[in-house]
Amino acid sequence: MSQTLPSYTSGTSTTPLLGMTIGDMLDRTAARYPDTEALVCLHQDIRWTYQEFLAKVNEAARAFLTIGVKRGDRVGIWAPNRYEWTVTQFATAKVGAILVNINPAYGLHELAYAMNLAGISVLVTADRFKASDYRNTLYELAPELKTATPGELKAQRVAELRAVINLDTERHAGMWSWAEFIGFADQVSEDTLHKTQSQLQFDDPINIQFTSGTTGNPKGATLTHHNILNNGFFVGESQTLTEHDRLVIPVPLYHCFGMVMGNLGCITHGSTMIYPGESFEPQAVLQAVHQEKATALYGVPTMFIAELAVPEFDSYDLSTLRTGIMAGSICPAEVMKQVNSKMNMNEVQIAYGMTETSPVSTQTSASDPFDKRVTTVGRTQPHLETKIVDPGTGNVLPRGEVGELCTRGYSVMLKYWNDEEQTREAIDPSGWMHTGDLAVMDDEGYIQIVGRIKDMVIRGGENIYPKEIEEFLYTHPSIEEVQVTGIPDEKYGEELIAWVKLRPGAEPVDADGLIAFCKGKIAHFKIPRNYKFVEEFPMTVTGKIQKFKMREISIEELGLK
Repeated sequence: MSQTLPSYTSGTSTTPLLGMTIGDMLDRTAARYPDTEALVCLHQDIRWTYQEFLAKVNEAARAFLTIGVKRGDRVGIWAPNRYEWTVTQFATAKVGAILVNINPAYGLHELAYAMNLAGISVLVTADRFKASDYRNTLYELAPELKTATPGELKAQRVAELRAVINLDTERHAGMWSWAEFIGFADQVSEDTLHKTQSQLQFDDPINIQFTSGTTGNPKGATLTHHNILNNGFFVGESQTLTEHDRLVIPVPLYHCFGMVMGNLGCITHGSTMIYPGESFEPQAVLQAVHQEKATALYGVPTMFIAELAVPEFDSYDLSTLRTGIMAGSICPAEVMKQVNSKMNMNEVQIAYGMTETSPVSTQTSASDPFDKRVTTVGRTQPHLETKIVDPGTGNVLPRGEVGELCTRGYSVMLKYWNDEEQTREAIDPSGWMHTGDLAVMDDEGYIQIVGRIKDMVIRGGENIYPKEIEEFLYTHPSIEEVQVTGIPDEKYGEELIAWVKLRPGAEPVDADGLIAFCKGKIAHFKIPRNYKFVEEFPMTVTGKIQKFKMREISIEELGLK
């Protein structure tokens, strides 16, 4: 009698895990491929070989040591995609500081929370980006900066912050410019840096990435050298990257997609990192592929859709493209066909994961049949395990049944920074990370994501947790109760709608007023575009609000599919 297999797989590989720190890996790659291009940053006119890139990283690492940054200190980076971002990523890894990625779209409220949770002592920041004025936001958060000597800040609202490095060419009150900061490198010898680097261990925490929590505030997923170096390496292995590959990275560096799958995927293989711009612009991406003869390209499905829609698409030569990764949400079959045929990316792969798992847990391969590449997120990555369990009992389900996807292995984060309770909820005593995603595994081990246990909304590849937005909107004096949910959207996949109940007798407010209230305080992609003003919410008999009913009503009233 044939028995149904359990929904469990482990990824096997004859390639061992890398047992080294990020700094040691960079040294090894630069020694191996000194003259291969490491970093091409088109919008800043930067083009460095591995030898040159290593020299820049070591210089910044020595400057960090000069200003007193030690192993375990938290260094924040709040900037779009620029060469300084990447130099900071590797320089902090070489001195053992923990890099804290701050979303470039964060407003004052989120910035203050993230900086205090992580205890950031040094912040590397852009001066401004798009509509965000970072400098003045910092002066608002820490007015003491305006009169402080650079490096000696004492601020009431961000007590641990002592130094700010601004990437602007001009010098600003209380801050060092990047050039000034780099000038401090001469005060520390290469020998001192090597000695510091040699003390580090690959299980040391090296990165904190914020992931929005269902409890409202972002949580700091704490990742080690071992977590992210190996994940970048195996993502690159799946694409068979070598020193001849040139990868265009238009996804944000503050995400695992950019800094791990992109940057670490390249430096573990001697490949070239290419940044087309500070943020995603479809034409700049096509121009970068064309000009740089790129062999690989990353993006979420909405990015590929935008690139294919560029009016002058046919004028770009994309014939050098071979592979790349699409992640963030499921790729529609029609888009995948066009990416294969029009963009020449026959070996493009789908990857799935979460920040807490460094990020990738499953991936399709170049040889997978087309239908598996558009309906599944592939199979379990090497050296990792996945299982699908009954969310109620925790028991492993037979294949073909829907349950919660769990991951275990080298990629699982150490913890949520300063949050034991949430860490225990996410990682069980056997070391399994509970993803909160509903999935099903087929007989061949391919995994399909079918929904979310919680109400997370994915808008254009950005994970949004309604609870966080609700908590913020509750601070509006006229709002008595608010509930946020997702509704379908042609451009972004999903968009937000807020159902709002106003306080009796309070100052009236409309949708435009609420949008204005959110601007600059929460990230632009978290601001609901749609509002419904109500007297009550759909409830269960026990008084729980039914978000699925809110969604159904909203879809019907707005005439959405």
